[in-house]
Amino acid sequence: MNEYIRPHRDSAALLTIDTQNDFTLAGAPAEIEGTGEAVPQMQRLVELFRTRQAPLVHVVRLYEADGSNVDRCRRADIEAGAAIVRPGTDGAELVAELKPSTDMRLDADRLLNGGFQEIGPNEHVMYKPRWSAFHRTDLTDFLDTRSVDTIVVCGCNFPNCPRTTIYEASERDYRIVFVPDATSGVYERGVRELEDIGVAIKETEDVVDWMTE
Repeated sequence: MNEYIRPHRDSAALLTIDTQNDFTLAGAPAEIEGTGEAVPQMQRLVELFRTRQAPLVHVVRLYEADGSNVDRCRRADIEAGAAIVRPGTDGAELVAELKPSTDMRLDADRLLNGGFQEIGPNEHVMYKPRWSAFHRTDLTDFLDTRSVDTIVVCGCNFPNCPRTTIYEASERDYRIVFVPDATSGVYERGVRELEDIGVAIKETEDVVDWMTE
């Protein structure tokens, strides 16, 4: 890779996207196929960044019961009573494998107000109101103040939130690593299109080797 797109391991942050119980657990109300199977790889990445105390951000969705903050494509279902990632519920929580401790819970009020919830050394949770983690959030400032120029992206569900986050990161000139085996919903053409805009494609094992070499 050329010097303009080559990822920098010493200034990299990991983003996990929407890996919450309601999207992940078998039989959950909004289960996304393949997310549960990708969790062990996400867990390896989380533990890697946690051990290095490198910036780690868990990006989540929270749907108010009245549907007021929900995407238009899902608003009717929420208004009709669907309880999906509802603030304060177990379904909205990060899956247990990604939590730093079993008793950690989301501070929904802080997150919905745009704050970053610190849950460990250099580890935070943030809320995004739409597909991209950069849309109407302070993520750019958060990363820039930590001198992050490279983001590593994994999570749920590639066609929507991870992919949109990656494209908006590219628009902001971040160097980007995408981890297909730690992400649900991945398809070949989408990965090729990421490569075409300079995204580095690395499997979990490749990321571990790269970060520890």
